[in-house]
Amino acid sequence: MHRSAAKRLLHYSFFCANRTSPIRTPLHSPPPPLRFLSSEPPFSDFNTRTSTTHHHHDTSHTHTHTHTDTSRTRRTTPTTPPRATYEEEQTRVLAASLHHVIRLGWSEAAMIAGARDVAVSPSIVGAIPRKEAALVEYFMDECLHKLTDMIDSDELQLKDLVASERIAKLIKARLQMQAPYISKWPQALSIQAQPSNISTSFKQRAMLVDEFCHASNDEGSGVDWYLKRSIVGGIYSTTEIYMLTDNSTDFDDTWVFLNERVRDAFDLKKTFQEVKYFAEAVGAGLGSSLQGFTKKGC
Repeated sequence: MHRSAAKRLLHYSFFCANRTSPIRTPLHSPPPPLRFLSSEPPFSDFNTRTSTTHHHHDTSHTHTHTHTDTSRTRRTTPTTPPRATYEEEQTRVLAASLHHVIRLGWSEAAMIAGARDVAVSPSIVGAIPRKEAALVEYFMDECLHKLTDMIDSDELQLKDLVASERIAKLIKARLQMQAPYISKWPQALSIQAQPSNISTSFKQRAMLVDEFCHASNDEGSGVDWYLKRSIVGGIYSTTEIYMLTDNSTDFDDTWVFLNERVRDAFDLKKTFQEVKYFAEAVGAGLGSSLQGFTKKGC
């Protein structure tokens, strides 16, 4: 299985699914500049003139009048900057809301405070579907994108590590992103576990685990593919729960716990392989014995 590029499009998917964009009033173009009546005689009378002096005076006056109209038009033409789309405004609100989560939790109050920070009407919060869940899902998507960027830029320096060390380092890097919100993370987990949110939560975690396995170059196929992702997902979830009760400095106990779980998992994988080889050997031995017994019977 290969990592799908579609995972990057999940970002803001909750807007596209339940978007109720308001009707926008189109911007009107500015009114045309005022035209002033000239005090000069009609064009037909102008042709009857023979004085070169008057002709020169009219030409200068016409040039001055045109320059005046042009400058007046330039002054009356507004330069209105393009307005952000409704989805962009919602994204700005969600991003600003994360600064208030530590104080207000994953709540509508944090989102209203975020809207005020970016000079957007707090009424926009009412148009965001599943409010608190949208905020948690936005955070999860942002963390996934940040992790992907770290992998692509080789910031984690995974090339010289074995698969188990890569998995441990990837999970640690991802969990460190939610360390600032650890006091409010139990609330986030409860929001994700609600029936209306659990499907999206499952998809986001599945994509995260897939990123772990892809970056560790431990893809596999068939049943082995699902087995590896189940094991890695279990390691991530148990370490995440352990982190909630860790009072050690910089979560040192959590990282020790993580390394032990990864080592146990890879030892278990080795055990599975040994059992598989043993079963194949036993099967081959039984087959040979059965063939020998059949030949003797004949």
